[in-house]
Amino acid sequence: MEKHTMLGQNTLRYFSLFILTLQTTLTVLAMRYSRKQTEGGKDLYIATTLVLVSELIKFMFCLILLLIQKSGSIEQLLKALGSEVIFKPSETVKLAIPSSLYTIQNNLILLALSSLDAATFQVTYQLKILTTAFFSVLLLRKDIKAFQWLALIVLMSGVILVQFSSDGKQKEANIVPSNPHKHLIGMLAVVASSLSSGFAGVYYEKLLKESAQPSVIIRNIQLGIFSIIFGTAGVVINDWDKVSQRGFFDGYTSVVWLVIMLQAMGGLVVAAVIKYADNILKGFATSVSIILSCLCSYVVLHDLNLDLTFVLGTGLVILATFMYGIQSHNTPFIGSNSSNNLIVDKDENEDISRASYTKVNNDRTYQKLSSTI
Repeated sequence: MEKHTMLGQNTLRYFSLFILTLQTTLTVLAMRYSRKQTEGGKDLYIATTLVLVSELIKFMFCLILLLIQKSGSIEQLLKALGSEVIFKPSETVKLAIPSSLYTIQNNLILLALSSLDAATFQVTYQLKILTTAFFSVLLLRKDIKAFQWLALIVLMSGVILVQFSSDGKQKEANIVPSNPHKHLIGMLAVVASSLSSGFAGVYYEKLLKESAQPSVIIRNIQLGIFSIIFGTAGVVINDWDKVSQRGFFDGYTSVVWLVIMLQAMGGLVVAAVIKYADNILKGFATSVSIILSCLCSYVVLHDLNLDLTFVLGTGLVILATFMYGIQSHNTPFIGSNSSNNLIVDKDENEDISRASYTKVNNDRTYQKLSSTI
């Protein structure tokens, strides 16, 4: 009987690995494809509208999950929203900072994937490990082990090599892009989104540790409210003229809707299985995802030219991901006292997008399932 139980657990662990890898890889590749498939032809969709639609769908998922928790009672749902969200403005407003950062981060990721191939983006985006470590020390007074600092140095070395590779390939090919600053814009967007990811994740953890709010679901609904507000502001301030002329859903294709659903449902899918996967498996999932992104960028999207420098840099980033996760493998994360709080591990390697509000940061896993980014 015990043997069958262990076999079942191992099956779930590797299924978790498969889901994590698939979700991470598909999200990046679909985003990249959606931002390049109509180059030279029809106008691309308006990026800020995609972010807003994703937030609206996530918010709906949160409400559905809260309704399920309340045994399908609309009355209990409204009562919970009233008592915990509307009539506790001081608690609700605390989520304004992380939600604004998540909204900015999502827009920056789309900007980055408009300028960079999927592989370069995904390798460089692992800088979120560094930014999360930095803000953990700054805000949480976390002690970073020497081996983890070494991992961060290896990570930076790998990212720098990847950038040298990208610049070198353009110079060797005498490429004169229509926008000479396109690559720089993409890189700046990745760095900014990594900073946003690191700060928002650590700030959210700090809120959860200090909060009297007993329900992570309620926290995610509060987060969703501000995300919708900031997402709407992004559309109005940046792209209202385009929306007025072209329409809100202009440029939307099946791939765009796939991106939206991956953003909205990815967190729920991952959070449902993530408890079966340890840090090492998550590091492996990240590594496999990076490799798959490189292969797909090279073979399918045809926007990546592999060379030795790029491969070496990617290898160092993958190694750093393992090193950072292995060091923290046995360190438990003590969250709030609530039994509903689904925060499970302190140190994680994978940052799943804030879909349905499961936020898995490099240092820790926040399962902000609206049952649970």
